[in-house]
Amino acid sequence: MPNKLIQFWQELKRRKVTRTVTVYAAAAFVILELVSIIVEPLKLPEWTLPLIIILLCVGFIITVIFSWVYDIHPEEGIVKTEPAHKVKTEDRTKTSNSWKIASYVSFVVIVGLIILNIFPRTGKKVILDKSIAVLPFRNDSPEQTEMYFIDGTMESILDNLCKIADLRVVSRTSVEQYRDNPKPIPTVGEEMNVSYVVEGSGLRHGDNIRLTIQLIDAVHDKHIWSNTYNRKSGEIFELQSEIAQLVAEEIEAIITPAEKALMEKVPTSNQTAWDLYQQGKDEQWKFWLKGDREALERAEKRFNKALGFDSTLALAKLGLAEVYWDIHSIDNIGSDAYLREEYLDTFLILVNTALSYDPQLSDAYRLRGDYFRMTGKPDQALEEYEKALQYNPNDWKAYRGKGNLFADRDYVMMIENMLKAASIYHGPELSDVYNSLWFSFFNAGFIDRANHYSQKVLELNNDTLWYYWRIYWTEHTLGNYSESLEIAKKSFAIDSNSNNCYHIAVAYMYLKRFEEALIYFRKAYGDFKDLDQLPPVAIDAIAGTLWKNGFIEESRHLFNEQLRILNQIVELGRDYTYYSYDFASIYAFLGEKDKAYENLRMFTQRETFNLFHVTIINNEFLFDGIRDEPEFQQIVRDVEAKYQAEHERVRQWLEENDMI
Repeated sequence: MPNKLIQFWQELKRRKVTRTVTVYAAAAFVILELVSIIVEPLKLPEWTLPLIIILLCVGFIITVIFSWVYDIHPEEGIVKTEPAHKVKTEDRTKTSNSWKIASYVSFVVIVGLIILNIFPRTGKKVILDKSIAVLPFRNDSPEQTEMYFIDGTMESILDNLCKIADLRVVSRTSVEQYRDNPKPIPTVGEEMNVSYVVEGSGLRHGDNIRLTIQLIDAVHDKHIWSNTYNRKSGEIFELQSEIAQLVAEEIEAIITPAEKALMEKVPTSNQTAWDLYQQGKDEQWKFWLKGDREALERAEKRFNKALGFDSTLALAKLGLAEVYWDIHSIDNIGSDAYLREEYLDTFLILVNTALSYDPQLSDAYRLRGDYFRMTGKPDQALEEYEKALQYNPNDWKAYRGKGNLFADRDYVMMIENMLKAASIYHGPELSDVYNSLWFSFFNAGFIDRANHYSQKVLELNNDTLWYYWRIYWTEHTLGNYSESLEIAKKSFAIDSNSNNCYHIAVAYMYLKRFEEALIYFRKAYGDFKDLDQLPPVAIDAIAGTLWKNGFIEESRHLFNEQLRILNQIVELGRDYTYYSYDFASIYAFLGEKDKAYENLRMFTQRETFNLFHVTIINNEFLFDGIRDEPEFQQIVRDVEAKYQAEHERVRQWLEENDMI
């Protein structure tokens, strides 16, 4: 047997089959490499590479057979190979140099290509960021009245994807801009800063549902996966979860068992209740997107009807809480709602009830976080925001709320959370998020980076007046009061409203040009009789300016009113240390030094200070009576030291994250 194998191998070499196969293999490798390189740039069909592989396999079989039967001679061309017993022994060892060279070259090519494929080549494969946008679904139903169902299905799929921590999902509000203004997928990917996009369409006819879903690589504009589903209405929850999980698997996002359980949770067994809830949610979106006040009232009715069919439908109860919040916010624009809490009690009851039905409801925890933040309970608010993000790691509002908790406390945390919010949200309120980033970087002392976000805000809202205000605030906080005055005058030339008058007055006040300051304070607020018209932060400035102009009694009256308002705020549970500076400045100006220092000592207990604090305490004229005293000078040094420590901490964080 071994002799026969050796003889067979010798015969393969004599007929040059081994060399032919070697050359063929090298050529096949080269062809496959070339095809794999050009498939994406030329946008060739996905079946191109498999077809080439099949053709090369067929060609391999033909080549082996051909090389066994025939040989190529330089003089005679293609000739049939003689059997071994007819060939002279000396002829069997004859081999052309060209075949040897071809064999050696082929061997080198094969080895080289194998090495290239074993060891990754730089730039060959781009690993895409696990980020996705779910575009508004198209309604294939002839009845537009079914649009709420299609939108609700899209939102449910998006919500399921949001539960995956390994996946960054932009919010629904962000992608609504493409509903009536579709753009090429690469453009959407670039604008939303995502690697993948989901498109979909659907219809509902009676009890039958049909959904068509497509997953697209937004970077290379290539379809990855698509499918059409035909199901019954009662299977809608399972279908929404199935689609979300398939999408996540296609882009290799890791789904933990806990996340999978959340995605597969069924909110209600009553289809009528769910349908009414979706109608209510659709009306709610009309208010959020278009400001339709009447839509809120319709939403409230739908949510209540849904609860009539399933009294434990947590999402409907939460919808009522949100409606109540929104209605109250509208009704109290311009009022003293900040000082009243009655409406918040009802709101909290509704949210707590929703959580009693579903303790894993992320939106409920986030709303409860908003409640505690508004009522001056930051630690409780932080706990609620963390719970919200546990069940929905893509809740941009929770990141924003959490970031706001750290304003003037921890600029690293504020910046980090606002950047996360900006990575998920690209809707109408993005300018507010960028404004918060401007505020954070500026107060931490990073002026250039702050100006970067100020410019982004201008690009988004094109609001020149607010842009001027940010420049004004920059110069004011740096202590450049002459420059801030010029900016305020430019803004005043565009719009002579009370805010711009106030800014001019404050600039004059810090320049200690009190007569001119009083002129503009009066232009802004008249004779100061209507206290409700005066911003609380402006009262002590106006009072001090009146005093400097000789209106002592009027000044005392305003100072007393400011103290009354501050005490009322503190009694409501607001953070006293936040207002201790205002108490201290008033008492210092009125000559009550003990109370002034008592409040200043409380003021220095703050966790951190920002650039504005450093400038203001060094330039506040209300402190002129105690400015040269050793205790006050020590307080100033303490403020400056805490600011420098925070500035350095932010700088270190930026370096660690390759941001500077």
